[in-house]
Amino acid sequence: MHDKRLLIIGGGLAGSEAAWQAVRRGIAVTLYEMKPKRFSEAHQSPLLGELVCSNSLKSEDPETAPGLLKEELRQLGSLIIHTADQSRVPAGSALAVDREVFSRHITEALEAKGEIEIVRKEVTSIPEEGIVIIATGPLTSEALAEAVIELTYRRSLAFYDAISPIVTADSINFDIAFKGSRYGKGGADYVNCPMNKEEYYRFVKAVREGDKVSLRDFEEAMPFEGCLPIEDLAERGQATLAFGPMKPVGLLDPRTGEQPFAVVQLRHENKEGTLFNIVGFQTKLTYPEQERIFRLIPGLERAEFARHGSLHRNTFIDAPRILNNTLQLKSDPRIFFAGQITGVEGYMESTAMGFLAGVNAARSIQGKEIISPPRTTAMGALIGHITNLYARDFQPMNINFGLFPPLEGRGGKREKRRRMSERALRDLETWREAVA
Repeated sequence: MHDKRLLIIGGGLAGSEAAWQAVRRGIAVTLYEMKPKRFSEAHQSPLLGELVCSNSLKSEDPETAPGLLKEELRQLGSLIIHTADQSRVPAGSALAVDREVFSRHITEALEAKGEIEIVRKEVTSIPEEGIVIIATGPLTSEALAEAVIELTYRRSLAFYDAISPIVTADSINFDIAFKGSRYGKGGADYVNCPMNKEEYYRFVKAVREGDKVSLRDFEEAMPFEGCLPIEDLAERGQATLAFGPMKPVGLLDPRTGEQPFAVVQLRHENKEGTLFNIVGFQTKLTYPEQERIFRLIPGLERAEFARHGSLHRNTFIDAPRILNNTLQLKSDPRIFFAGQITGVEGYMESTAMGFLAGVNAARSIQGKEIISPPRTTAMGALIGHITNLYARDFQPMNINFGLFPPLEGRGGKREKRRRMSERALRDLETWREAVA
């Protein structure tokens, strides 16, 4: 056992996984968790690894991105995925768990490790010495959030998602959509989906009537005017969107040679051009309604959503600007971030960041080289997302194949995803030996 201790703030999925991985590598851990002395607005259980929202961890099919991420975590010896497998409940092709059993088993596993000291108290400042992992999740306490702000020079911390949907490039119908910028400024930087008058008013009606997600009491303070959901804008008048995010000025539809009545613009989300952001479309529409309504947009009839739009409370850092691909703070490498606060979405995504932070923090204490997973793996694709300096407005995202480096050669979507999964697991095998 090495004589230096790792300090971890936060006992959720990421913090619990980080503690487990560090101890596996011979590092003693002090894990701080403020529950039960203080609960966030969404937490109810004193147990570690509490699942606040759904009890579903999504698909297990290794030829889906969520399934591939699970398989990588299994092969790497993740505590969280092992516990999920042991506490599963029937859910078809998805992995779902009995949340009480799941959290209790995680708590018992960590409590049984003599090398882990669990301290039940709120941390309100960043320790000034030692290696530290901050894994406080999307509902980081106000005091600690302020400490993070100070740590990042009063920048790079958000408290709300104001997310527009993202679609895959190969699901856009370019027989209708065309490239170009308003007034010709910026070249062909945007993809434009044109609407005539009838199509526009049908779309506005669907937006206004669509089912919305109800906000919780502590989420009522909405962001500034520029982040208003499209359905709120639509309620101000039928023409509001056409004079806002859907204004067509300076654009000509090459099919007609005329300016459309309205235009939905999409912007590159990554350098590879595999993902496109629907500009200005942050929304509270439910996920099924987003898919139904946004597929009314000409050119997006068969859109595949890599990320749905949302608007909710979520504390996360501007990771591309302040984190290295090892999850270390650029300005202070002794500090690691893990979990949703890094800018990933989802239970398994948070677990993956906890795994990496725990491994690299342990290696740092031991004086070993700090490593990052291959970009071709699901874990590496997530690191690529949170260090993507190409993104203009960084926002959290779940794992999806649009985050992976593209494959060479042709093939259908199913074939490409199968090959991506095979490539990921093949490249993971070599890296796994380095992190053992």
